Amino acid sequence: MHPTAVTVQALTPEFETRWERYTCSHAAGSPYHQLFMRDVLHDVSGHRPHYRVAVDAVGQVCGVLPLVELRSRLFGHFLVSLPYVTYSGPLADSDEVATALMLDACGLAKDLGVSHAEFRDCQPRDGDWACRSDKVNMQLSLPDSADALWRGFGSKLRAQIRRPIKAGAVAKTGGREFLDDFYAVYARNMRDLGMPAQPKSLFAAVLEGYPEVYIVVVYLAGTPAAAGFMLGGYGRLDIPWASSLREYNHHSVNMLLYWEALRLAIELGHDTFDFGRSSPDSGTHRFKRQWGAHAVPLYWHYWLRDGASMPSLSPESTKYQLLIAAWQRLPVSVTTFIGPRIIRALP
Repeated sequence: MHPTAVTVQALTPEFETRWERYTCSHAAGSPYHQLFMRDVLHDVSGHRPHYRVAVDAVGQVCGVLPLVELRSRLFGHFLVSLPYVTYSGPLADSDEVATALMLDACGLAKDLGVSHAEFRDCQPRDGDWACRSDKVNMQLSLPDSADALWRGFGSKLRAQIRRPIKAGAVAKTGGREFLDDFYAVYARNMRDLGMPAQPKSLFAAVLEGYPEVYIVVVYLAGTPAAAGFMLGGYGRLDIPWASSLREYNHHSVNMLLYWEALRLAIELGHDTFDFGRSSPDSGTHRFKRQWGAHAVPLYWHYWLRDGASMPSLSPESTKYQLLIAAWQRLPVSVTTFIGPRIIRALP
């Protein structure tokens, strides 16, 4: 399809049903492309949506691009497709349509006066885009049964999974009824990492807006020690948020957490478990690789105003180390109150 046969426009209510149908049927689709995510980002984080849709000559949707505007005094003014998640760039019938969507977004970026636009992709795009490819997404292809997965693990990995069970740990899986326990672990772990936490209302909104959300919590002596928040669909189970408390690390509670998440993915009939993104050879990368996960390259493309440098908000940056150290010394009650006001401005 030639891009001149395509019209790119802002998403309007008349196209919302067609958007959902298109994103649910696209081979590269994800939960994050669906419109519930637009509503979560707007209603909880206050981000202004600029969703774009490509329509062919006969009025059929042939591409979509979820896009939101972030603005803050601390981190600037920019567009992202989409913040907080690993991949949510354009979905299209062809590379030409994807390029048309991205070029339209560049025009919007100029009109809005933003510093840059970021498109989070799992594939390289045609054109002269600035691109970051320093992260990978870790995915595991799943067998037909949990027993087959278990037999494929080495003895060391199986022993690590058994360790918390021998210590009396119990894993439970459900939904909203486990939100408070999940958030207690998540918020404290984020404080310990020196990072702001998402508000609990964001997770509540995802639970309300998306049909296939699961929470796994590992309890030790009745106390939540590890927890994961997962989204299923498109043949995958994603775990975009997972945490454990440091005082229980010697019991390997995170190993039981991931084993239960993998078992759940197989029970639900998914083909793939998505561990999320990592920097190659980092600690999280090695952790995910021990489960047999393989690396899927990520390509984050950028439009930059006036030839500016690509943005860098990495916590590894030396300029953030003092802030991280100070954050780690704050009480969890304080970081839970302040954190959502900061993280809403981060991509």
